[in-house]
Amino acid sequence: MVNPPAHVKTDRPGLRDGVSHVEGAAEQLLEWTRKGPKWQRASALCLQALGGEEVDLKEVRRAFEAAAEEEGVLWP
Repeated sequence: MVNPPAHVKTDRPGLRDGVSHVEGAAEQLLEWTRKGPKWQRASALCLQALGGEEVDLKEVRRAFEAAAEEEGVLWP
């Protein structure tokens, strides 16, 4: 992904995780409960990138942040 990291809330109050690479984004996505269209898009892009396909990392970040917002964990 692209710096600076995308920040998401954790299950520990007041703490956040900084996600700065595709592997970290994919790990976060696996933990989320809402697997709607935004999650599907972010997951597909992560899988493509992890599979060696050329993907725009800015697009991965935008999709990840949209999915995080959909999940309610995007840190402002």
